[in-house]
Amino acid sequence: MIEAAAADLYGVIGNPVAHSQSPFIHESFARQLGHHIRYERVLSPMDDFPATLADWARRGAKGCNVTVPFKFEVPNLVAGCTARAQLARAANTVRFDEAGWQADNTDGQGLVADIQDHAGLSLKGCTVLLVGAGGAAAGVLGPLLAARPRVVVVVNRTADKAVALAASHQAWAAEHGSRVVGGSLAEAAGLCPQGCEVLVNGTASSLAGQASPVDAGLLRAGSLAVDMMYGPAAQPFLNWARAQGAQARDGLGMLVEQAAEAYAFWRGVRPQTPAVLQALRGRLQG
Repeated sequence: MIEAAAADLYGVIGNPVAHSQSPFIHESFARQLGHHIRYERVLSPMDDFPATLADWARRGAKGCNVTVPFKFEVPNLVAGCTARAQLARAANTVRFDEAGWQADNTDGQGLVADIQDHAGLSLKGCTVLLVGAGGAAAGVLGPLLAARPRVVVVVNRTADKAVALAASHQAWAAEHGSRVVGGSLAEAAGLCPQGCEVLVNGTASSLAGQASPVDAGLLRAGSLAVDMMYGPAAQPFLNWARAQGAQARDGLGMLVEQAAEAYAFWRGVRPQTPAVLQALRGRLQG
C-alpha cells in the first residue's frame, strides 16, 4: 500500500489571529489547483515573534503569512526581500527556502488587483487619496504608484509619518510617471483641491466607530471608496461612502487577491480568485 504524501504546511502568524479567513482562502486555492496543503492559524506572543517564526519553520512548514502587528519585523529576520517588500519596509509573506528565507509584501498588489479587476476601475491618471501612514498604507503605496495614477496623496492624523512615507516613495513614483505627496488629515482638502477618484482607508477608524477619517467633500461623484477592513468593522465606512454617491468596497477582495499573490510566491502558480471571493462573501454573510 502506497502512503499518501504529507500535506505541505503553511499558516498565518499574528496577534490576534483567531478571526483570520486565510485558512479557508488558501485551502480553497489548493483544491482548485489540486495541491495538498494544510494551513493553520498561529498565535504569536506580542514580544516573541522571531521565536514563533523560527519554530514554525522548524516544524517543517514551507512558508507563512504574517499579519498585524508583526509585518515590520519580518525584513530583519529573512535572507532576502522582494523589491516591493523592501520599498514597504514590511512583509506579510515568508517562504522558507533552504538557501535562506525569502519575504514578500503582497498587500498592495492585492489592493490594486481588487480595484482594477473586481471594481473595474483603472488607476492610471487617477487622483488617489490614501488615508493612514502605518503598516497597511506602507504596504500598498508602492503598488498603487506602479499603477500610474496622476498622484497619490497620503494623509495621516500626524503629518510627519505621512510626509516620511511619501518621501520614501518619491523616486519610485517618478520612475512610474506618478507623484506622491504627504500631509495631515487637516491638509487633505488642500492637497486634493478637486477631490479624488479613489479613496483608500488604511486606518482603523471603522473599529473606533468612526464612519470616515476624512470629509465627504473629498469624494467626487462616482468615486471609488475602499476600506481595508471587512465584515461589520467596515460597515460604517461603506454606509458613509454610499451616502456620498460613491462606489464602496470593503477589504475582502484585497484579502483574497493578496492571498493569491502569496500562494504564487510559495508555489509558483497564481490561483483564480473570483469564485473564492464569492464563496468567502457567502461564508461571512451566512
